[in-house]
Amino acid sequence: MSRARVRPTRDQTRRQLFEAAADVFDAHGIGGASVETIAAAAGLTRGAFYSNFDNKDELISAMLADHVEQTVRRHLELLIAHRTATDFVQALTAMDRGTQDPLGRSPLLHIELLLYAARAAERRPEVAEPLRARRRLIADIVRAIAGETRVDPEQIAAMLLAMEDGFRLHRLIDPDTTPNDSFLRAIGELQHLLGPGTRDQHQPGNDTAAH
Repeated sequence: MSRARVRPTRDQTRRQLFEAAADVFDAHGIGGASVETIAAAAGLTRGAFYSNFDNKDELISAMLADHVEQTVRRHLELLIAHRTATDFVQALTAMDRGTQDPLGRSPLLHIELLLYAARAAERRPEVAEPLRARRRLIADIVRAIAGETRVDPEQIAAMLLAMEDGFRLHRLIDPDTTPNDSFLRAIGELQHLLGPGTRDQHQPGNDTAAH
């Protein structure tokens, strides 16, 4: 008896396209990557591509949105398991980048896609929403692990996000003086500015700041 062919789900097809697009962008650049090349790299037809995305720009927007969604989920899971600032930063440091989505594994691709999407005014709102989602995530993390601080969590979030993207770019340009953990080191230094005891407060069952 012949075995029935199992069709991939829509989510599986989109993930195949995300992974293939990342490889094609890396090899040919975003401008030089065609829909046909991306579909072929994914082992799919042009029809399969167009049943999921209208064009390459829509694929890129979806990749950025998926990256933010996965980032939010991973960070919230870490936050549940690690309630102090020190533990949370250590968990971030130990995170396996290989298990992340293509944009999480490749800071260069992340920046390239952001710049590509930002070049056209009509695409900027699509980039702005993931950016705001990342800011909201960081602000929520700051509130959860730092408690009451002398500064606005929203401002801290904007500052940290700008630092993260800046360190990504600096590492790509000058890796010798920009270690992999530059951003996390900076977070450690900023913990001192958030107020006394922020390293260990808000651990379950402990409402007293440790000095």
